[in-house]
Amino acid sequence: MISRDGIWRWCHPILANFIGDYLEQVLVACTYYGECPKCEVKHDQLGNYTRSLACDYRKALDSYALADSNARTFCAACKDNGIKPVFHPFWEILPLANIYVSITLDVLHQLLQGVMKHLIAWLSDPLVFGPQQVNVQCHLMPPNHQIALFPKGITILTCVSGKEHKNICRILLGLIVDLPLGGGSSPARLLKAMHGPLNFLYLAQLLSQMTDTISCLE
Repeated sequence: MISRDGIWRWCHPILANFIGDYLEQVLVACTYYGECPKCEVKHDQLGNYTRSLACDYRKALDSYALADSNARTFCAACKDNGIKPVFHPFWEILPLANIYVSITLDVLHQLLQGVMKHLIAWLSDPLVFGPQQVNVQCHLMPPNHQIALFPKGITILTCVSGKEHKNICRILLGLIVDLPLGGGSSPARLLKAMHGPLNFLYLAQLLSQMTDTISCLE
């Protein structure tokens, strides 16, 4: 690799981070769809407030070391460890690398196009506020600096990008803060339920974390 002073040097880069959406994470970790690519939590316990052990990188290497031996033995070893029988994954020979540690959390797919997408759909449900009320609020929002407007509403958007999701998150709380619920119910609990994910979203995007911010995230 060439450095800034123009000198070519023989380098040995290591795999530090792997950034991808969930499907890519499952693919590179050789785990199964519906399971966590980083820890051993059961698929029916995802979302529970329990800590699970990290995937055992050494056991995975031991399983993939059998790839050149008997196919039945190799597949049985992978099955016992809960991983796919992939023939020598690329990270098997990389030094100082642990694919389960290298996989990073994905703000775009997991939070913006995951949690926030479902949150917007929930608010637009006819049993909550309904799409018409939410879109009317978008139309009534006055122009403001550095805030994107959606005069036609947000429920009609398709193939929403990460940037658009961020712009929606900036105005989402303001759209519903004064909307009444059906039957005269108080929206206080609903607003609190919305406030939590938004706080988590913005805290998770901080460039550096402190003890206080980590406590808030937890």
